[in-house]
Parts: sequence; structure tokens; C-alpha cells
Amino acid sequence: MSAPSVVPGPIPSDAETADDVVNHFYYPPDPFKAVRGEGVYLYGEDGKGYLDASSGTFNLTLGYSHPEVVATIREQAAELIHVTSKFQSRAVNSLVGALSEVAPAGLTRVHLKSSSGSDANEAAIKIAQHHTGNPDVISLFRGHLGQTMAMINASGAAFRRAPFPAQLPGVVHVPDPYCVRCFYKQERETCGLLCVERINDFIDFASSGRVAAVILEPISGNGGNVVPPDGYLEALRALCDERGILLIFDEIQTGFGRTGQMFASDTFGVSPHMLTFGKGLGGSGMPIAGLLTEERLTGLEGHHINSTFGANVLASSVAVKTLEIIRRPGFLENVRAVGAHVMDRLGEMAGRYGFIGDIRGRGLMIGMEINDADGNPDAAFTNHLASLGMDHGLLLRTSLYGFGNVLKVRPPLVMTMEEADVMCDRLDRLFGDAR
Repeated sequence: MSAPSVVPGPIPSDAETADDVVNHFYYPPDPFKAVRGEGVYLYGEDGKGYLDASSGTFNLTLGYSHPEVVATIREQAAELIHVTSKFQSRAVNSLVGALSEVAPAGLTRVHLKSSSGSDANEAAIKIAQHHTGNPDVISLFRGHLGQTMAMINASGAAFRRAPFPAQLPGVVHVPDPYCVRCFYKQERETCGLLCVERINDFIDFASSGRVAAVILEPISGNGGNVVPPDGYLEALRALCDERGILLIFDEIQTGFGRTGQMFASDTFGVSPHMLTFGKGLGGSGMPIAGLLTEERLTGLEGHHINSTFGANVLASSVAVKTLEIIRRPGFLENVRAVGAHVMDRLGEMAGRYGFIGDIRGRGLMIGMEINDADGNPDAAFTNHLASLGMDHGLLLRTSLYGFGNVLKVRPPLVMTMEEADVMCDRLDRLFGDAR
């Protein structure tokens, strides 16, 4: 029996189409409609340019539509877009070679067969469990490790787990090295890095006693831009080595120049046993993720840690170009210089606006606490500022999915000193209007 013929109906107007499409979104999208981007600016339908102080989702290292990235995409797409990741390709081989050149000391193996940061973090934990034979994972209270069921359970912040009955066993959450609001009520000068020492107690009394890995972001991404105090990461690495635990750095947000060095590992001078990456390696938004490991951690069969779109050829070609640009003379120096300038400007504003608390960061990974009159975190006002940002030509994001009190300032790394002043001037006007 032949299928019935389908007679197409009339094509709806643009307005009707837009209304109908919005009704089909799982949850309502923001009313802003993006039409194009260039450098640090995103443009809407009205032609207005918004300076993106968040680099999209902190992944536009080279800003919008970087011309060299666009040219690379056109060239590679005409040759090969994707091939099963068991095969080699020029782009993937080039990327593996480039990553091995910039990897922190001791990380000699590259795994690209991940499609997202969540995927890469799960792969790293699987490798750690396989090689140690231990089940447990330690992460930080404010850690953000991804969106999969396993990674929201491994992440901190209970609100992310609240809607779901299934829980990942064997995760132990420990306090962050958050000196401004120290969990242990200590002062850094005399604390003896209690936030590291007490992890021994969590292992001995709150875990199964069989810990595979400690996984953390060297600077917390979604958790409030918490920068560890001097000595913290060194002490954590020493603890892991003493107890036979693998240390994993989640550098999905901090990697590829964000902190002013290639990796935060370089910024703090500490190499982990494994390092996961993503976001910024895609230059102007190509999806790519993976991990770096020590030589001894190879051997887990590929079918346990492979993803359909992992090692995508088109994304790998863009990643190669992104690394080439980041490694050019002066690029990272500019990130450090612009970041320091922005920190100085924000510090001056803090003297005039009482609601600005601690300002912290490295390179162009900066966060500022927004507090109430008593110095307590004010998440509602933080969200209000971010919302008003668009009225001042700024795209801003806040911490902990709007539950936190940190306004994040992470523009594309191609930002010039002049653009940094434009951003800071707009922030100044925003703070003045919102006060």
C-alpha cells in the first residue's frame, strides 16, 4: 500500500515561524536573537553590538568568527569533515603532536575521543579507577565537572543533584581552598593549609578507604572563580602521591591561555597525573575535548572511553590553528597584561561601589564577589547586575547557575587593551546605575 501523499501547507510569515519555533523549545530561550559575531562582540537583530565578557560559555578563546578559524573550517570542510576515530587523519595527527608539545611535564599521552568536557572527565575517572582498582573519587564542594548523571554527582552543589533519584556512589566532597570564606575559619598566614590536611580525615572516615582520584579545577569555573592559595596544589599533589591517589586537573575552563599560561598547571607550577581539556581549544566555538595522561596510565580499552564524534576532523583542524595562534609571540603576554589591567580597573571600582567584595583571578579568568551591606553573598543582586548588563552592551554570567554571588569576567583572549577599557567603562556605568 503506497503512502498517502503530503500536500504542503502555506509557508508561514517570519513572525509566525518565530513564535511557533519558540513554542517547541524544551524550555523557553532568551528573547535575544544573535545574528553574527566578530571579535569580542556579538550582534543582535537590531544591529547593536554586545561586548561578550563571558566568551560565550567561556569557550570562545579567539572570539567570534576569528578569520583564521573561518578560513581553516572552509579549507578542512572541503577535504574531510569527520571519519571514524579509529582511523588517522592529518588534522587529528597534527593536533595530537601539538598537544604533546604544550602538555605539562609528565603528560605524554593524548586522548581525543571525547565530545565534551563531561565526557572527558568521565574518561579520566574511568582510567583512574581502572589503574588503581579503587572506586572512590574526591572532588570539591563548589566543583563543576559536567552535566552527565555521573558528573553532576561528582560535582559539588547539592541543587544540581536534587531533581534526580539516582546517585553515583563513592564520591566524597571536600571544602574548597576558599580563603575569603574559609570553611575552617582560618587565616591563610597561620592555617597550615588545613584544607589539604583535612582531606586525610575525609579519606579515613568518609570514604570507603579506596580512593582512585582527586579531581578539581585549578581555579573553579562555575563555583565562583576560587583561586587556590600559594602552596595548595603542591600540597595536594604531595598528598595524592603519598596515598597512591591520582590527581586530575579539570582544565576545561582554565586551559589554553585563559590564566595567562597555556594551562593553569603552568600558572601554578604543578603537574597532575591527568589533565582534561575542552572549551577554549575550539577557538571560535568548535566542540572538542579530551585528556592528557602520564605514560603509565595507558591501557584502558578504547570502547570504554570513546565517543561517536570524538576526534572530529573538522574540530581538530580548528584546534591546531587555535594552538598555533595562542603560541605566537606576544599572545599570552597580552592575556596577562590585559588581565592585570582589568583587575586594576575593577579594584578601583570596588573602592567606589560597596557591594563589590573580593576580586580574584589569573589572566582573563576573573571573578568579583557581590555582597550585601553586611558583606554576605548577595546572589539576587548578582543576577540583577548580569541581567542589566545587556542594557549597557555587556554579556555577563554569574556563578553556580545563578545561585552564587560571583560576577564572572572572562572575555575572549584576543581582547585588546582598548577593548578592555570599553568593557570596564560599561561595567562602571552598570554598577553606577544599579547601585
